[in-house]
Amino acid sequence: MSSEIRLGLIGCGRVMSAHLRGYKTLRDAGYQDFRITALLAHKEDDALRFRRRGEGPEPRPPASTNPSDPLGAPHMYVSDVHDGEVEVYTDLDTMLAHAPIDAVEVYTTHQTHHSIAIRALQAGKHVAVEKPMAMSVRAARQMAEAAEAAGKTLCVLENARYNLGTRAAAWLANSGMLGDLQLLLSLVIGIPEWSPDKILGHTRWRHRRLAAGGIAVDFGVHLMDWARQVAGEIDEVSALARILEPVRREYGEQGNVTEEIEADAEDLFLSHVTFQSGAVGEFGFCAAGHGEPLSLPGGRAVYGTNGCLKEGEVILDDGARQPLNDLFDRQADADLKERLFPLGLSDSFALEKHDFLTAIESGREPEMTGLEGLRDLAAAFAILESSHAGCAVKVAEVESGEVSAYQDELNAHWGVE
Repeated sequence: MSSEIRLGLIGCGRVMSAHLRGYKTLRDAGYQDFRITALLAHKEDDALRFRRRGEGPEPRPPASTNPSDPLGAPHMYVSDVHDGEVEVYTDLDTMLAHAPIDAVEVYTTHQTHHSIAIRALQAGKHVAVEKPMAMSVRAARQMAEAAEAAGKTLCVLENARYNLGTRAAAWLANSGMLGDLQLLLSLVIGIPEWSPDKILGHTRWRHRRLAAGGIAVDFGVHLMDWARQVAGEIDEVSALARILEPVRREYGEQGNVTEEIEADAEDLFLSHVTFQSGAVGEFGFCAAGHGEPLSLPGGRAVYGTNGCLKEGEVILDDGARQPLNDLFDRQADADLKERLFPLGLSDSFALEKHDFLTAIESGREPEMTGLEGLRDLAAAFAILESSHAGCAVKVAEVESGEVSAYQDELNAHWGVE
């Protein structure tokens, strides 16, 4: 492999801009041991839209108006990241055989992650894949097995893992400051931009059960990864998943309905979670919700025997209270902060890419290994397996494949044996 890691980016959809912004941030911070040399999209114009400023179709408008949402990132081009030639492909096998690449990143829809990743690994490429890792636990396990057989790096791009809020909450829990953890809470009902008729309405696969497009997997992996970082491995999940809005709508410029889309993927889950440590969690998320949104203040809370974390503030039984991020900045070990936020980086996309690239360079495993992604996915699918079965399920049994009734149709449809 050359001194620079040569990258092929697969799937040129709206989230591409957030990834390119992460790469530019990484390069601006002084890490330049990479080069994007290939783009792959089903349609050539989709790739040309991101290759070079002044080339290709006009950018699509961001799907979100929230600049902190990856789907709200301003449009970017590979030419904004660095100079140089970038080859464009519309066929995966051709790209793997002929493109000047050492590694690929996969940004396609969930149901294609496993087949693309496995083919790339078998072709001798390192692979990073967007969350959720795959459209089923079985598919994710096959990806991890393919990486081991090929001796190549497999990294899951779970960007929320690298956020300061997640890092600091995990540090707080491990510090013992809160005592023994007792209860984790997370509740969001109705997010205006993520309501079924808005961002969900613009991304068709999010309506489809067979695309693993419901919120339990799409958003659940973020939540379960946070929970695992804070409180350790999850033992059991008891949950209910439902479709509150079975019809999604597209609207014209005058506010008229231009299309109605039937959905069979859930937009609500409510779950009770038990951790191996004995702590419990109550987690709920709903993309629907008319009138006005509702959420737990701060979105999430953690309670222990000595105090709590709520609304971003640490509040202890002795009366001490201070913002978590300030506490982390003052008290966390300098070596830990440098390891978690190398080069002074704070952008979660830049950090996940630094993790992937330096893992390839050094031969170590990335923080977000295929096994980590598999565990997040198993915990998220435990929500759906529990709702389907009407009883609590063990996450270990979902991870092993012993419990898979909900996923059996997905595996059969996509040929995952």
